[in-house]
Amino acid sequence: MPDARETNRTRLRRLTQMDKSQAVAGANNALRDTWTAGLKPDDVALRVGLVQLPGDTAERAPLVRLIQSRGIALRFYLLALFEAQCRLRVGDPWTSDRPLTGLGSWSDFIAIDGAYDTESKTYMPDTKQGRDSSDLRLRQIQSALQALEGLGPARALATVPRAKGGRRRLYAEFSLMKETGRGGHQTPDFYTVPRNVWSVATVTIPADLFLNGWIQVLHPSEVATWLILRSLSQWARNQHTESGVYLYGKARQEEFGMQRNSWEDACQRLRDFGLIRHAHSGDLDSDPDKLGNQMADWWAREGRERYEPYRWQVTDRDLAKDALKICMRELTLRQKTLDAGAEARARKKDEPPAGQ
Repeated sequence: MPDARETNRTRLRRLTQMDKSQAVAGANNALRDTWTAGLKPDDVALRVGLVQLPGDTAERAPLVRLIQSRGIALRFYLLALFEAQCRLRVGDPWTSDRPLTGLGSWSDFIAIDGAYDTESKTYMPDTKQGRDSSDLRLRQIQSALQALEGLGPARALATVPRAKGGRRRLYAEFSLMKETGRGGHQTPDFYTVPRNVWSVATVTIPADLFLNGWIQVLHPSEVATWLILRSLSQWARNQHTESGVYLYGKARQEEFGMQRNSWEDACQRLRDFGLIRHAHSGDLDSDPDKLGNQMADWWAREGRERYEPYRWQVTDRDLAKDALKICMRELTLRQKTLDAGAEARARKKDEPPAGQ
């Protein structure tokens, strides 16, 4: 199991670098320009097949399969859906002439920290290839498209044609598929913007997820957990408002493919970042720092019956805030707690046994 201190420290280091290089700010600006120049959707509608496949199939949904792939595949697919709904109207099929690199490109939508050298503890050391951040973002996008296509013939979320001869991949000409994949027919099931009505199984996510940097700084497991909880909150709206939504272990693992450690850690980080809360009565948009809310949150957490799952409510209040600042603040506080705990354990270990 990865060491929590080192994992948190690495994440902080990466976020700090993205802050210094203005990577997240730059990606936010590019996405906001796209939103402003387009249809300005308040929400992005996703077909629920991305989160959970319909029917009794034992196959796992694309969402969880994307968590298992390294890189930015899930992030890129969601960004592509956001871009499409800024540009295309309901029912319009996928088309795009956006380049992979350059001003106004797909690469502009991606924030990364860059290449890190562990020996010198520096970013972007000199190399023979003379790589820069643009090169690295392009590689990330190409890897993401490979992962999206690699979900299988029927479940691929993107397809990339090949040049004549079949060797070179034409990444800039990729096509986006619907949330359930390419389909089993000879004709691909190209992406179309879904209609957000009761007869179409969709889940909506606020545009703020993209405009304020959350899509850039959350881990894939956190994005997936947030989407699952958001889906549950919209499928059971009254229950979500009154007592929260939850997943038992069997449903979490068999229906959504989420392991216990990944799920619990993601829920805790989402709570730290203000995107979910322990379920309790009160306005979902009220200030979580108010004493009443803090007490209600504590009781909801500590008053839980043994073996009962935590019940959660999704809160959109902090989506409108700067994601990078919130994550850096909360992870810094967590690092101090983890370091203090490690130091206390070390001191206790070095103490002589009682009575000596």
